Amino acid sequence: MDIHELTARQHAYFLSGATRPAAFRLDALRKLRAAVLRYEPELNAALLTDLNKPASEAYFTETGIVLEEIRFHLRHLRGWMRDRTVRTPLAQFWSRSFVSPEPHGVTLILSPWNYPVQLCLAPLVGAISAGNCAVVKPSAYAPATSRVLARMLGETFPPEYVAVVEGGREQNTALLDERFDFIFFTGSVTVGKLVMEKAARHLTPVLLELGGKSPVIVDETADLRCAAKRVIFGKLLNAGQTCVAPDYVLVQAGVREAFLRACRAALDEFLPGGDLSDFPRIVNEKHFRRLCGLLQSGTAVTGGGYDEARLQIQPTLLDGVGPEAPVMQEEIFGPILPVLPYDTLADCIGFIRARPKPLALYLFTQSRETERRVLESCSFGGGCINDTIVHLATSTSRRRRWASAEPASRAWAAITEKRASRRSRTSGASSASTSTPTCRCATARTRRGRTG
Repeated sequence: MDIHELTARQHAYFLSGATRPAAFRLDALRKLRAAVLRYEPELNAALLTDLNKPASEAYFTETGIVLEEIRFHLRHLRGWMRDRTVRTPLAQFWSRSFVSPEPHGVTLILSPWNYPVQLCLAPLVGAISAGNCAVVKPSAYAPATSRVLARMLGETFPPEYVAVVEGGREQNTALLDERFDFIFFTGSVTVGKLVMEKAARHLTPVLLELGGKSPVIVDETADLRCAAKRVIFGKLLNAGQTCVAPDYVLVQAGVREAFLRACRAALDEFLPGGDLSDFPRIVNEKHFRRLCGLLQSGTAVTGGGYDEARLQIQPTLLDGVGPEAPVMQEEIFGPILPVLPYDTLADCIGFIRARPKPLALYLFTQSRETERRVLESCSFGGGCINDTIVHLATSTSRRRRWASAEPASRAWAAITEKRASRRSRTSGASSASTSTPTCRCATARTRRGRTG
């Protein structure tokens, strides 16, 4: 079946109304959950082949997230599907106004290679819950995972409902030439622009999940040992091949040396003896060579080595990096972390604001005033106070993105709010934040102090 015929069949199937009932959607979610559990060993093996990602990290960052997403949707889907009453103007007296969520139709999911299971199946969960049909296009850069996903979804759903198209640029181009009712894309800014350009011809709504240079701020009041461990954790996850990975660190000049020492200690703790046997590899030679070139942008305080045969790069801290260095001109997307000193918070904020808005921002401080100034001055997609990465697990904001009920189903609507998560200096776990209408985040407190 060619791509044009496939999309035509999906449009016809959607118009039949088969995907709209709650019972159908719930049954599809249960089938997907069963398939993920059944294929988990094969998915783990494929992730090990494509990225050298061990099974523990595969569950933590891939299959576990998908299973939790399905669980949450199964619990709340019927509520999301209900009509929502809204106020009626006085001029329309005796009328009743309401908002009724409805699916978009036939959707296209273009997934990336860095989290090839999670970023393929989590959007699919949203598409199914919203009552859509879906064409899924896994990344050709993760071929083993792509093959397993194609087989798993092919055995689980008929192609007129959920279909997988494998391949590279030729298939991507053919898909984007078709008319879809919604496109979900995760990947680079360059390709994102092309996707939006193609979608504009059909006025197709698009959700773009792109990357950027996500800064870390470490001030003189921060717990440096805690900050170092959490920054290094965020950078080591998937060998830095994460869209919200810490991209560079702005550390107050007076604590720069102490912070670098703490980072070296954290690396020794996470990777004893520099053992990279369970450390993810760079996805391909092209990206490996690009990253090796970026190593020349400063002085390696630790790391700096690489294994070309295994496509692995040692986690590297770069000192002596200037704002114009090559490593500061693009998203790194690898285990390289430039460390730049700053003198005043105003200098730090000015540095960040002079550059494109980051996808994430991480602040390590014990000063409420510093926290307030950064949150009020810097615009970013999501972030943490005294932690990294974990805001992605903040259920309220993440699930709102997929699962709220609005016209055309806000399960497929982008949000523009800031997502944030706070952690106290000694806390071992983060608490969920709840966004207010002003996009500020209310934080839980206890008698003993901040817990989130």
